[in-house]
Amino acid sequence: MDGLQNKVALITGGTKGIGYGIAQSLINQGIHVAITSRSLAAAEAAAKQLQQDAKTTAKVIGLEADVRSLESQEKAVKQVVEQFGKLDIVLANAGLGHFGSIEELTKEQWEETIDTNLTGVFNSIKASVDALKETKGYYITISSLAGTNFFAGGSAYNASKFGVTGFTQAVMLDLRKYGIKVSTIMPGSVSTHFNGNEPDENDAWKIQIEDIGELVVDLLKMNPRTLPSKIEVRPTMPSSK
Repeated sequence: MDGLQNKVALITGGTKGIGYGIAQSLINQGIHVAITSRSLAAAEAAAKQLQQDAKTTAKVIGLEADVRSLESQEKAVKQVVEQFGKLDIVLANAGLGHFGSIEELTKEQWEETIDTNLTGVFNSIKASVDALKETKGYYITISSLAGTNFFAGGSAYNASKFGVTGFTQAVMLDLRKYGIKVSTIMPGSVSTHFNGNEPDENDAWKIQIEDIGELVVDLLKMNPRTLPSKIEVRPTMPSSK
């Protein structure tokens, strides 16, 4: 996907954390970006800040959309195509985590995790596949090292991310015949807003959100004949704790 300027990207959950970092990196490559959130006010506020900080003339818009709803994702894709005329890149980033022993995990927590992290990924590609066929575009999901490494208290989160990893690889095989690239990025510890946590000075050893943004740009610049379909990324050094 050489010549990234004036490409168009849709990022789910792009108002903070990894999604926001990816948006910053894409905008600075001249890519027009739409970010989504369940809150229109949050989406528009983040889009305004991204636009103010942009180092290019790329445009940024914020949209209200819920990844748990296919209809909501279809509406977001339609809005992006109406605004920019096409859709080249979809980043399925929206996610959450409920952690605790299976004895403590509630049915509601299980359903919210699976509906957001896994069904939301299905909805984002189902809604955008026709648009990506038109542009021979790129679909990227954000999984996790928790998508191959299970841990105590992670049953819902592990299930969702194992699912994302497997789903993305199968979709890659489904869609590459159309010239659509599909990859999943599997980060380890990231300094980000997640599950109520806030980044702080003790997070310097972790992957930073701009690192994931740079990785996405590298994928987009990869020679069209080459597809890194699953990328694990972790901090260079272990935690000092």
